[in-house]
Amino acid sequence: MFHVKVCGVTTADDARLVADAGADAVGLNFVAGSPRMIDVATAAEIVAALPAGILVVGVFAGAAVGEMRRILEATGIGAVQLHGQLFSGAVVDPPETVAGLRGLRVIRAVRLGPDGLREARAWFDAARRLGGVPAMALVDASAPRDAAAGVLGGRGETVDWQALARAGSLGVPLGLAGGLTPENVARAVEASGAVAVDAASGVESSPGRKDAGRVRAFVSAARVALGSHAES
Repeated sequence: MFHVKVCGVTTADDARLVADAGADAVGLNFVAGSPRMIDVATAAEIVAALPAGILVVGVFAGAAVGEMRRILEATGIGAVQLHGQLFSGAVVDPPETVAGLRGLRVIRAVRLGPDGLREARAWFDAARRLGGVPAMALVDASAPRDAAAGVLGGRGETVDWQALARAGSLGVPLGLAGGLTPENVARAVEASGAVAVDAASGVESSPGRKDAGRVRAFVSAARVALGSHAES
């Protein structure tokens, strides 16, 4: 799916910066309430500005399947990231959503809870029964069960990397988000065993505005760490 993603990109200039730094994926946010939310027209401009080979991921939480398909068709975005809650009694983006997105590349953001990935595993098992399992799970920092969709990501909080390593597999490649920075991404990869990383606030000068130096440093450190981890 991807190895190094920078999420919450809001301008074509920042998208080109991310691509030039060597990331292989860019995330565009369509979640109401997020300071990084963009509209369809801006998304189309960003996609058009990127070179071939860069995966553009649309980030959604609670959007209808038809709306997500419409946005992808209008913009050329190549994959969907479902970022809504999946806790029992608070599920947003239920397993049925993936079945409705069959034929598209889907990433499911999950949370590491007190019981590890138990709730995420139940969600993935249900998705498999419906014939629509995502291509990747992206573990983000925990959020309150009643948190609004717009504050589910990009908050700078980290995952317990060691606990994630102990949590076991979900049967798909595992990516890591949540408070990743140029300074900690190597430790995060080594401790968690993740095969992909995703940063937003950790490479910004302000919400939605990427810092060129931090983007380049993050991508460089992430690529070295992921390469070393793959060889170990």
